[in-house]
Amino acid sequence: MRLAISAVCIWLAGCSFAPTYHIPEMDLPAKYAEASDPVLSQIPAEWWTSYHDDDLDALIRRIDVTNQTLKRSIALLQDSRAQADAARAAYFPTAGANASATSSHVSANVVGRSLAGKTTPDRLIGFSATWEPDLFGRIGNAVDAATSRVQASADDVAAVRLTLQAEVATDYFAIRSLDREASLLRQTVDAYSSVLSMVTNRYKGGIAAESDVAQAQAQRDSTKAQLADLTLARTQLQHALATLVGEPASTFSIAPHDAYGTQLPVVPAAVPSELLKRRPDIAAVERRVSAANSQIGVAKAAFFPSLMLNLSGGVESSGLAGLLTAPGRFWAVGPALAATIFDGGKRQAGVDSAQAQFDAAAADYRQTVLTAVQDVEDSYAATRLLKEAASSQEAAVQASQRALAQATDRYKKGAAAYLDVNVVEATTLTNERTLESIHRRQLVSSVALFRSLGGGWQAKDGADAQSTAVDPLATSEPAATEGLHLKR
Repeated sequence: MRLAISAVCIWLAGCSFAPTYHIPEMDLPAKYAEASDPVLSQIPAEWWTSYHDDDLDALIRRIDVTNQTLKRSIALLQDSRAQADAARAAYFPTAGANASATSSHVSANVVGRSLAGKTTPDRLIGFSATWEPDLFGRIGNAVDAATSRVQASADDVAAVRLTLQAEVATDYFAIRSLDREASLLRQTVDAYSSVLSMVTNRYKGGIAAESDVAQAQAQRDSTKAQLADLTLARTQLQHALATLVGEPASTFSIAPHDAYGTQLPVVPAAVPSELLKRRPDIAAVERRVSAANSQIGVAKAAFFPSLMLNLSGGVESSGLAGLLTAPGRFWAVGPALAATIFDGGKRQAGVDSAQAQFDAAAADYRQTVLTAVQDVEDSYAATRLLKEAASSQEAAVQASQRALAQATDRYKKGAAAYLDVNVVEATTLTNERTLESIHRRQLVSSVALFRSLGGGWQAKDGADAQSTAVDPLATSEPAATEGLHLKR
């Protein structure tokens, strides 16, 4: 009989009421419409090194050491691991021990008690153990759900890290672009100052009108105002970058560097089907779908009885002398079976809730995939069209510079009014700043493309294929800042 009961328990322990899990299906296109090359190309793990900028490398490597947002994400991962360990603990018995020394006195006025009016000492040393076999998969499914949440948290860390890396690169390139634009404005201010001197001398000689002097001065001062506004934008970006690398804005600065230097990397190519393995945010959402599937099994197991195996024993005596003798022993052992007969539909509501949460998680997964495809398409389109825009704008800058040289020469010869020169100067400056803006947007769209493709992250192969490929708790050493123009 006992053998039969044991066999039944072992068989039931293998039962699970969680539905067979499948990753939610998605109909993905064979290639990206905005990409010129559908062939997959490898992205380096440290994708930002494709820009060959040592200053950028040093900044991004500081993220793992000092960024508080990333540290928070890692702390949440550690919490999810602790919760998974707590869930696994349910597989094992719970044991305890107790010791007591009490004295009790019964009232002498109580009729019918043999101990009325007497004081009774009681010395006890005991232990107890309980164990619940996982008959219907409740514990197993809870552990599976917790494990999936750990994997999701690990992928969250990778997603946060990738986002921070992209934000640092974006702010850094914006600062460098503003440095180049500021250099352009300073050169323009110097040129306008020279023109103002020329126009003033011509006015003093009776060749130019006073209005020409006023226009030249207004143009120079307006450009100075633009330079001040640009300096403010750079300062705010520098403060944002300080926060990203985990340093107070008051002690962080990047020295201006207006050499163009940074080159656009080769545009990485990919296919939509690979996106599911290259985006940590998609992997994290998928793991939460798996966790929700396991929770359905936990909810369904509540319909079945739970078996508790209990064991207790120890020694008890009124005096210390007899405490450790054989007659002082006591013990109890036996199973206890408990089942809920009626709960007003509470358990069914739990199943319905778990199923609804699974459906919501699956919808969240599909939406995340769709948004990811949109991100990639947007980035490919921006990369391609901004390249065309840069080519056209470069031609416009060259044309405006020729027009400015011709207009200035005509003005010097008295063949044109200064207003004509003024207009051409403003157009030239606008075209040059527009070209720099396009170059900045090209770099930003390049970073966005790396980010939308998942950076250098890759899901593992094997049973835990959806988990991050690198232990997110492993942080790098503080990066050397040699070559980084930081002032503290």
